[in-house]
Amino acid sequence: MIKIYSVIAAALLTSTISFAQDLTGTWQQIDDKTGSPKALIDIKKLGDGTYTGTITKVTPRPGYKPQENCVQCPAPYTDKPILGLELIKGLKESAPDNYSGGKVLDPLTGKIYNLKGRISTNGKRLTLRGYLGVSAIGRSQTWLRVN
Repeated sequence: MIKIYSVIAAALLTSTISFAQDLTGTWQQIDDKTGSPKALIDIKKLGDGTYTGTITKVTPRPGYKPQENCVQCPAPYTDKPILGLELIKGLKESAPDNYSGGKVLDPLTGKIYNLKGRISTNGKRLTLRGYLGVSAIGRSQTWLRVN
């Protein structure tokens, strides 16, 4: 009986891992305050298993003039163009469809936050949480997969 349960548990674990969604691709960043699209972010997996996210397009919004450079950002981001800016660094998969250990830069304020995230089971929504210290003190954004 124990062998049967072991085989079933192993099969369930394997099926869960095999259906884990891939984080790589292009994502539409949605502003958590206004609900408006902000930018397109290209997320790639590096050779060390971490993920990085780069701004590839700033989405035009009525009444908003996007800044061209990261003026309030700390080194090495100071005065770098927003387009091509590495927004996410060091994000790692911590469990199927869950990620943690990363950093995210807010180019509008120049602040760097700890980052964790979760991808939906269908792979179309990415919920990211930026925080300082404890994740309960932070903000979340839900991004939508473009490709």
